[in-house]
Amino acid sequence: MRLLSLLLVSSTLLFAQGPEQAKYLLNQVSAEIKKQKNLRFEFQYVLENKEEDIRQETEGKVTLAGDQYKLEFLEVIQLFDGDKIYTIVPENEEITVSAPEESEAISVNPSQLLNFYEEGYGYEWDISQKVMGRNIQFVKLIPTEENVDVQYLLLGIDIAKNSIYKLIEIGNNKTSTTLTIKNQEENISLPPDFFEFNSAEFPNYYINN
Repeated sequence: MRLLSLLLVSSTLLFAQGPEQAKYLLNQVSAEIKKQKNLRFEFQYVLENKEEDIRQETEGKVTLAGDQYKLEFLEVIQLFDGDKIYTIVPENEEITVSAPEESEAISVNPSQLLNFYEEGYGYEWDISQKVMGRNIQFVKLIPTEENVDVQYLLLGIDIAKNSIYKLIEIGNNKTSTTLTIKNQEENISLPPDFFEFNSAEFPNYYINN
């Protein structure tokens, strides 16, 4: 009888840490994100391929409100007002205006950064880590369709806050990219025109429509 009880408890724990538990945790994260009026956070972005001895590290900052965003990354400012994307390159004093589906200037899509995993992936419960006193649980995301670029992703979640802490993408070419979120703020006070493009702020810039 005790053996049967032990088997039942063990099987329950295994189930709890399987795909269903992974999906439940991701749903909790989605619900927490959707409660916020807006979000702002800094991030560290690292691209690495050890075989090729490549390591590139940079930092950025993004402010999100619904689909609208302002991203500062790779010495470029990208602003999406809900209709058009404005890619501002201070070094060249140039601004490119494009529709969302046309923009390829920056590979990170901020409006989907915190909910991209909701479609197109299978889920597996992965390792947990303690990071500066925070309990981080990783969920492995496996593309449900063949992907020539991505082998799998690891999404690290702060389980106390139901927030994303880290995203690791493992490419089929053995290149990994890691995005670590820092200094996240929610429901901050923003000017009404924060996501609006104002050409007067860039008087000498060439605007490419």
